[in-house]
Amino acid sequence: MAFHDVQFPIGISLGAQGGPERRTDVVVLGSGFEERNSRWADSRRSYNAGYGVRSLDDLHEVIDFFEERRGRLYGFRWRDHSDWKSCEPGQQPSTLDQFIGTGDGIQATFEIVKTYGSTFAPWIRRIRKTIAGSITVAVDGVEQVETTDFLADADSGTVIFQPASIPPNGANVTAGFEFDVPVRFDSDQLEINLQGFRAGAIPSIPIVEIRL
Repeated sequence: MAFHDVQFPIGISLGAQGGPERRTDVVVLGSGFEERNSRWADSRRSYNAGYGVRSLDDLHEVIDFFEERRGRLYGFRWRDHSDWKSCEPGQQPSTLDQFIGTGDGIQATFEIVKTYGSTFAPWIRRIRKTIAGSITVAVDGVEQVETTDFLADADSGTVIFQPASIPPNGANVTAGFEFDVPVRFDSDQLEINLQGFRAGAIPSIPIVEIRL
């Protein structure tokens, strides 16, 4: 899939509006009871970047970014300021934040994931666009050293252990990290009314998450 490994202007995404979406079919029976079925196994995030545009310079920056992405053609990185770390947004990532697998003495590659919830039906989200240099890893609580013990691929969201440091059988592998959401523009047209913008109207700049 066509993807540019570049981040949308972070100052503009800070003021954006949006979040996760799920698709659920709800059928109300004649008795008043409901039958519900989830159409998507994973949620999908969407945003409106227009809420983050505060000036004509911001607007020009978005147009410049839009043109280079050729509208909907190329994906890019998006910072979701409400959810971009392995921990809560106000905390610093720790090697113990997220469980990413159990060692078997053979497996060297582990995928970065983030778990939401804990008791009833936890959802595991695959994180594919981590931030370079942000990944920290521990094996049974012992912090590992990047390059010496493992290699981190920020573009695919994977951790690859060196042959001498492969987690032993039964060892818990945990990680801390920062990440972006892979997205694209959800329109091939930016419809902007400068007169309305100067009067306080918010331009619509739809952004939607993509699967990689």
